[in-house]
Amino acid sequence: MVIEMSAGLIRGLGTVVVFVAFVGLTLWVFNRKRTPEFAEARLLPFADEPQAETTQANETRSTRP
Repeated sequence: MVIEMSAGLIRGLGTVVVFVAFVGLTLWVFNRKRTPEFAEARLLPFADEPQAETTQANETRSTRP
């Protein structure tokens, strides 16, 4: 038995797949169990920045442009 799939049917199935993926991703992101993970991940861009250290050079530097 050969089933002919029209372009409209393929597009419709693609839409359903993308919608299911969107709903699944949305539920995964807004799951309360993941809040601590995302809170830690939110700070990752700042992890490589050095901590502000007060040194003699910084205290005597002029602030004039």
